[in-house]
Amino acid sequence: MPLFKTPGESLRSQFYDSPGPASVPTRHADDRSSVNTRTALSSFPGSLVSTLCRDSNRRICGILSISQPHSPSEPAPPSGTLSSKRIPLTDINETNPALQTWKLTLAYDGTEFHGWQIQPGESTIQGELQAALSRVTGESPLPQGSGRTDAGVHALAQVASFNLHAPIPPENLQRALNRTLPASIRIIDSKVVPGTFHARHSAVAKTYEYRVFRESICPPTLARYVHACPWPMDVDALQRSAHLFAGEHDFLSFAATDPDLVTRVAAPADSPDSRPIPRPGFQIEPPSPATIRTIFSSSWQQIQSESGNLLVYRVRGSGFLHHMVRNLVGTMLDVGRGRINAEEIPKILAARVRSAAGPTAPARGLFLHSVEYDGQDATPRQIDDFISH
Repeated sequence: MPLFKTPGESLRSQFYDSPGPASVPTRHADDRSSVNTRTALSSFPGSLVSTLCRDSNRRICGILSISQPHSPSEPAPPSGTLSSKRIPLTDINETNPALQTWKLTLAYDGTEFHGWQIQPGESTIQGELQAALSRVTGESPLPQGSGRTDAGVHALAQVASFNLHAPIPPENLQRALNRTLPASIRIIDSKVVPGTFHARHSAVAKTYEYRVFRESICPPTLARYVHACPWPMDVDALQRSAHLFAGEHDFLSFAATDPDLVTRVAAPADSPDSRPIPRPGFQIEPPSPATIRTIFSSSWQQIQSESGNLLVYRVRGSGFLHHMVRNLVGTMLDVGRGRINAEEIPKILAARVRSAAGPTAPARGLFLHSVEYDGQDATPRQIDDFISH
């Protein structure tokens, strides 16, 4: 006989009587012990109560199922006649568990998703994670990511934080989430952290990778994760241009011209921009701290994989603007193809207008590689992770 409570389900109370053989007792009008038992049961309102009594030989002696309420005129049973115990649903014995802050590290294939940020009617990473948390814990916190990756962008070690009351061990939460999330999203680490932790505000650095496939034919198994560029490329020019981005700069020329989703939703659609139309080389306003970022390292690397020749751009910085990495890559690829001179990079930065830089590279080649907190890398990753061989 099951001795557990199914969540959300009200089950009939079951008790075990110690004397006699294992059989259901016959009800008699003058059976005072039966009356006492029914009276005791009625004092436990609306929840599952299970009591198991065994005799000296450790044999289950009887089962008594009560469905009729006791008469108010009947005396209550003496204290200690029956004992009850709620079956614990977790290993932690807390009636009112405290709110805990969680940190999840997750990897995902962003091809089929409309980015990280939750959007009505669209499948997003944040939305899928929130729905999975609701199914597993019964709570629906909105996970805060270290950054909002765009539609089609992948992650090797994205970080999310949220608060939960559920007293669940970290390894159990990780296992349960991976069972209910889509196969293209995996939780690779789960832990409880101090309440001051925030996935975005606590980050000290992020690293992105962009992968360019150099062969004439891109394998179908690789096409979702690289930007195929089979044309001739000056790798030395690529490297020179990449080094010019290191340091603190105003990256407005490499930010998306359209604001992010929150701004687009909040701004009236019929409100035109009253500022003058920007032109290359013409600065219309002083540099804004909101577009200044520090790049700690910026470089290209050639990788010979089993699938073919790859160029991998890795950039580590204090933060990144919307589409910034993809715009850096698109500009540098124009440098590699001879359309822009590497020496023009400082002028493009100084222009502070999007039209001065090159095109936006496709989202499919971009990976959020890792996020750092307190100087420590969240999850080290090899350069060829997420690449099919």
